[in-house]
This record gives sequence, C-alpha cells and structure tokens, in this order.
Amino acid sequence: MSATEFGKDFTGKQLDELAVNTIKCLSIDGVQKAKSGHPGLPMGAADFAYVLWTKFLKHNPGDPNWSDRDRFVLSAGHGSMLLYSLLHLAGYKVSLDDLKEFRQWNSLTPGHPEHGHTDGVETTTGPLGQGIGNAVGMALSEAMLAQTFNSDSEKIVDHYTYVLVGDGDLMEGLSQEVISLAGHLGLGKLICFYDSNQITIEGATDLASSDDPQKRFEASGWHVIDIDGHDHEAIAAAIKSGQKEADRPTLIIGHTTIGKGSPNKEGTAGSHGEPLGEEEVAATKKNLGFPVSPAFLVPDAVRDFFDERKTKMAGEQKKWRELFDKWSKADPEKAKQWDMAMAKELPADLGDKLPKFEDGKAIATRSASGEILQVLCSELPYLAGGAADLAPSTKTLMKGSCSVKPGEFGGCNLHFGIREHGMGAILNGMALHGGFIVFGATFFVFSDYMRPAVRLAALMKQQVIYVFTHDSIFVGEDGPTHEPIEQTAALRIIPNMTVIRPADAVETVVAWQAALENKTGPTALLLTRQNLPIMDRNVLGSAEGVRKGAYILCGEDIEKPDLLIIASGSEVSIALEAGKILAEKGVKTRIINMASWELFDKQDDEYRHKVIPADIELRLGVEAGCTFGWSKYLGNKGRMIGIDHFGASAPAGILAKEFGFTADNIVKNALEMVKA
Repeated sequence: MSATEFGKDFTGKQLDELAVNTIKCLSIDGVQKAKSGHPGLPMGAADFAYVLWTKFLKHNPGDPNWSDRDRFVLSAGHGSMLLYSLLHLAGYKVSLDDLKEFRQWNSLTPGHPEHGHTDGVETTTGPLGQGIGNAVGMALSEAMLAQTFNSDSEKIVDHYTYVLVGDGDLMEGLSQEVISLAGHLGLGKLICFYDSNQITIEGATDLASSDDPQKRFEASGWHVIDIDGHDHEAIAAAIKSGQKEADRPTLIIGHTTIGKGSPNKEGTAGSHGEPLGEEEVAATKKNLGFPVSPAFLVPDAVRDFFDERKTKMAGEQKKWRELFDKWSKADPEKAKQWDMAMAKELPADLGDKLPKFEDGKAIATRSASGEILQVLCSELPYLAGGAADLAPSTKTLMKGSCSVKPGEFGGCNLHFGIREHGMGAILNGMALHGGFIVFGATFFVFSDYMRPAVRLAALMKQQVIYVFTHDSIFVGEDGPTHEPIEQTAALRIIPNMTVIRPADAVETVVAWQAALENKTGPTALLLTRQNLPIMDRNVLGSAEGVRKGAYILCGEDIEKPDLLIIASGSEVSIALEAGKILAEKGVKTRIINMASWELFDKQDDEYRHKVIPADIELRLGVEAGCTFGWSKYLGNKGRMIGIDHFGASAPAGILAKEFGFTADNIVKNALEMVKA
C-alpha cells in the first residue's frame, strides 16, 4: 500500500492515532533493520511525544539553533529511534534514508543521540541521568537570561525545557542531585515526563526498587501530576498544568506500557533492548492497523499534518524575530550584551584588565584564580559558575555579582551544594543552552564524582571550565582521601579535554585566558592550595608559553644541554632551584615547564622539537602525581619523579621531603642520570 492511499481520509482522533502508530512503526523498523536497539520505549512513549511535539513544543526545524526554542531532552537516550522518528516527521535534516541507516557507520542516526551530529538533538544522552541534569541546566539558563534581558513589554526569552526520563534515569543517583536543586530553585519552566513503564533490562523494576517517585519529587519541591501516559487529553492537560506553574518544576508521571502495540512482547523486558523480530514486527503492524510492508511507511496525511506544524513554527520564530528587533532598537546596549553573550565573545582588551602579579610575592594559584575571577566577573557579565559547596576554599565566589537563589536569577554565582556530579551535568546543560560561559569548582580529588559529566562535555565539545583546586599531595594534613594521585592522568586521557597546571600566579592568568578562548571543549585548571613563588620573567621564559602547553623556562641559551628537567605546576619552582644547584656542579640543565600536554601536542613538529630536542635523551620529569603517560615525553633514557601510591596526612613540607619532591632529590636523580 502506498503512502498516498493509506490513511488519506483520516482526521481528528483517527489522524492522531495514525501519527502515533507511524512513530511506532518507524521506530521498530529502524531497530529491526539495524538488528539492534530499543523498540520498547519509543512504542510506550509515542503518545506523549506526539502530543508534545504537535501541540506544545515551540521549535523551528528550519533553524535548529533558534535561541528561544523550547528544548526537548530525551534523557532515556536508548530510545533514540523515538527522537529520530520525530525529527524526521517534524522536518529536520533527518531523512527516511537516515532512519534506515540507524546505528550504521557514518549515519546521522547513531545508537544514542549525539549533539552536534544530528540536527535537532539538544544533548548527547544514553548514560542514564545525564539528560535530566542537562535539562536542569537548560532551564536554569532560561531563567537567568530571562531575568537579565526581558523588559516589561518584550519577553525575548520565554521558553520551556521538556525532558523525557525513564525508570533507569531515576535510579541513577545523579537524578536526585539535580531534582533536588531544581526544586530548590523553583525552575517553573522545567517539565519532566516520567515514562513509568516499570521495566528495565533485567525485568520488572521491583527487582531492585520500591520507592515512591511521587513522594520523592514532592519532597524536593516539585509539582507532580499522575496520569495515564497513553491518554492524549490527560497528557495535554498535564502539560498545560505544568506550564502554569511559575515557581515549581513539574513532573508528569505517565503510566505507560513498554512495547505498546506488540501482541507478544508488550509490557515485557523482551521489548526493552532488542529487536522485536520479523514475525513480531509484522504482527505489531497488523495490530496497529498498518500494512506489513513497505517498511518505513509515512502516510501522506501524517506527512502533511507535520508539514503544517513546521510552517506554523516558522511563523512563530518570525514573530519572535520581530519582537526581538523591537527590543533591540529600544535598548541597543542590552542588545549588544546579548550578542556578545550568545557568541561568547571576549573583549579585545580583556588581557589588559587582568591582574598583574608582582615578582617575588608567593601566592597560591587558587588565590590568584580568585583575583582573576573578580575581574572577569565585571568584564564578562555572561560568565557564570560556582562550586560544590567549596567557594571559600576554591576562591570562586564572584564578589561583584549576587547569588542565584529561588526566584532570583539575575546573578552569576551558582551554589550547587555538595553535588559534584549534578554540577557537572547542569554545567553541560547551561553550555548547550547558550548565553553563558560556565565554570564549576571543587577539590581536584572530587573530580572523580563528576567524571561521567566531564567526559560528556568533552564528547560534545562544550566549553565548560573546571576549577580544580588542592591539586596534589601538598593538600597535606587532610591526608590521602583528599590528595589527588591519579586524577591528573585520568583527565588527560579523556579525548578533547584540555588540562592546564600553571606554575605560578602569572601563568594562572594565561591559563584562564586559554580556557576562555577554548570554545571547542572543556578545560580543567589544576590549582594549588599552597603558596608558590612568582617567577621572575625578566630572566625566565614568558608565561605566554602556557598557550603552547610547554615552553623553555630556563636554559634556552644552552646550545647542548646535558639534561632536560620537565616539570609542571608547583614542581616547576622546585625544578628551578635544582637547576641552579646543577649549574653550580657544572651540569648544563634546561628547565621546561610542561603546563599542558594537550596544548603542547597541538603544536607543530618544529616547535615541539625545539622545546624537547630529540637528541637530548636525558630527561627528568617531575610532577606530584602518578607517572602514567610521561614516557612519551621522557623517552627511553628518561626518569620520572612522581608518586604512584597514595599520600599521607602530614604538613606539606614533610610530604615533599618524604616523597622526593625537593630540589635535593631532583639534583640527586639528575646526577645519577648524567653519570650513568
């Protein structure tokens, strides 16, 4: 049967049912052709998705980046064929051929949705719980931008964030972190649909869970509605109710049946994460009133219906554009600020405004970062961030701005509470939403708590800045639980992550500039608790060398060094002391500051060979962390002073002596290498 013939006379509820079943059949066809995937969620959640996308969602497939569009996040990213089917029908650049290439090489329809890969995909989801965290960040950005830019007469920021979560999302601990903060802040423009089908891969959810989601959300300050997730009128009424809630986020608990429409697998774990099978696909289509063939059938009536919606949404954006133009003319300064925020544009003279730290004055790089932030706060009103309850220690409170609180979204200081993982996911959502350069801070050792979100920031190439302080064993008395050992290496192995460990306050300025300029991925600034001397740049290499990752700090004039000492962060000043002692002993030593592996590796061969000449084989690395990965810079004859065991509780000076991070130990190792 052709698309023209099938369903051509359908109207009203008949057309609604036809469209829902089209979504279901596209989804099961995609999974079946790929011979892998998750058909159950798309079939169970198709009713909600249809009502949302055709009656409420404000978006324009012709311009996926419209700033005032509603955001739709499929937190349960394994149900990706639901999203791809919707994107195709709505008119995004996802063709029927793309649906047929689900999960195949180089297709626009990968196994889980990927932001930046497929038009209309707001965020990369699949790791459960991340999507709802991103959605909280998006809703928070909307509230902050609305308070900053809306006038009494023109609301240029006025959109909702919708997120679809499943049972698995709400089992992840991350979900509670972000649910709690969203409820506390009263993010009324956040509407969450809980696809409550009570099934996970292993079977019924009562195998591992018996909590009450309604009470859980209500206890966190949410507006909760309980409905039949297949009842279109109930779905529409619930969404309208959520839209009326100005001061509370809304949870719609939609009781659904996984695999809805499959005669033999409906309501079972068998429909969750595997194709239905050819026979069951045929039986399902017959049950839904669809022809068994051809596969990937979109009735003309459904196509026309979605096309009408697309035209209407283009008109909505046109109205917004007219409103925006009126607002811009009324307040040109605000309009200029808007443009800079959306482009994350940096003032040309920003470098001139940043602190100039004096030589000889010892200061912790976390404290230097704090002073830098005070300037950035005034120069970049679209810089927003905060800490996981550690702002006094991470020095990340921006004194020139107020705090974001319930109902008060005009500031730039965010208070995430002791929720590192939630902080990471929310920052990703804010970065994806647009309008802010965002940062989050905590003690470096606690970066482990937020690693999944950090990894996704790198995967999505999002500009998120991490201020990780207390960066080594020199945390001291707090002991091994708080002393990072493997964390630096753990960050460095994440693709597209830039890690910078500045050696003094002056380098911290450059590190911040590099982070602000890096718009294609996250940057981690590793900062010290302890004071570090500010190096004399009149006799040493310029701190601007940090931009290239590594540079010759001392000894560039030595034609043929006996030894290279390559150090990072707080160990650089110790290496300089050792270099002076070695020079007195007649050992020609060049000191190299390796502030960032990633930035150094991006330099051309000529520069890298200039900094680390291939013919200088004696190389001594020094870093107060694990030695993993250093061999690529040290070569076959190199040696590393690091720490491949946990630390201890003692004053920092004692730890330096006991673990070998002293000038004397560097000298000892250097002499052994030279004399070998």
